[in-house]
Amino acid sequence: MTDLEALDLDFVQLGGTGLQTSEFQFGTWRFGKETEQGNVEIGEDRAHDLLDGYAAAGGRYIDAADVYGGGKAEEWIGDWLSERDRERYTVASKIYWQIREGDPNSGGTNRKNIRHRVDEILERLGTDYVDVLYIHRWDDQTSAREMMKTLNRLVEEGKIHYLGASTLRPNAWKVAKANEIARAEGWEPFTLLQPRYNLVDREIEGDYLEMARSEDLAVCPWSPLGQGFLTGKYDREDGLTGESRASESSRWEENYLTEENFDLHDELDAVADEVDASPAQTALAWLSHREGVTAPIVGARTLDQLEENLAAAEIDLSDEQVDRLTEAKGGPYAGL
Repeated sequence: MTDLEALDLDFVQLGGTGLQTSEFQFGTWRFGKETEQGNVEIGEDRAHDLLDGYAAAGGRYIDAADVYGGGKAEEWIGDWLSERDRERYTVASKIYWQIREGDPNSGGTNRKNIRHRVDEILERLGTDYVDVLYIHRWDDQTSAREMMKTLNRLVEEGKIHYLGASTLRPNAWKVAKANEIARAEGWEPFTLLQPRYNLVDREIEGDYLEMARSEDLAVCPWSPLGQGFLTGKYDREDGLTGESRASESSRWEENYLTEENFDLHDELDAVADEVDASPAQTALAWLSHREGVTAPIVGARTLDQLEENLAAAEIDLSDEQVDRLTEAKGGPYAGL
């Protein structure tokens, strides 16, 4: 296992923003998250340890959302940042989901909700600005013009630096339309995208990635390990090695525990052996090699997992190995 301090992550260009970002971004969606049994996946002390480890490896991009841990993730990040040079870190958050029961205006991207939520984000983070604000989902109840005008005003006020859109694969055309409106009005457009993308989940290949390239948008994928499927802990016989399959939803099993995906995993295992890496590292290395991908978002429950994931930055795959992994899934975009 590579020592975190020895990794020294590189910086990559964040689309057309002019910013440089770490080649792997750090996702905090498990910070403060409660399981069905009422346990917290990652508490504050471990959250700070993971942030320490990421920073030690040269990581500088921290991704959050105002609903992660009910706001705890941002609070813990803010506490951690308070003892460091804020300017050395790029911090992203997201808004969308309804946060007050019975109050439909506490969700979506209407002007009232956006302005209120951004102020709360800044308070929890203990900072004057957030580097990137994503809309977590598309709000069909709010016009693109109202949303973009409101977001632009917050950019002008210095509360937000750049705008992003998360998990909008079927709505790529809506992002392009919103950007067309913004540019016509001289407003800040979306400059980052955050879709799901990995060796198994390939739905953004095609129009979505082509739109991102044409708009010069950064693409920062989440779920780069297919919700754990690409880590190697699943097999054909038992599904989930060493754990009960009852812990996984039937929908998850239907989407991931398929013969096609296990065939893909066989090829992943073969390439991993060739480059002396784990399946997870090889899957992350493949994603980093994909044209149009800027910087995958990785998470971890432990420092060991973080070390393993970030060490993928040191893995070189040949063009032939990238092609084999790309084509192992099949489908209309396998050769892209």
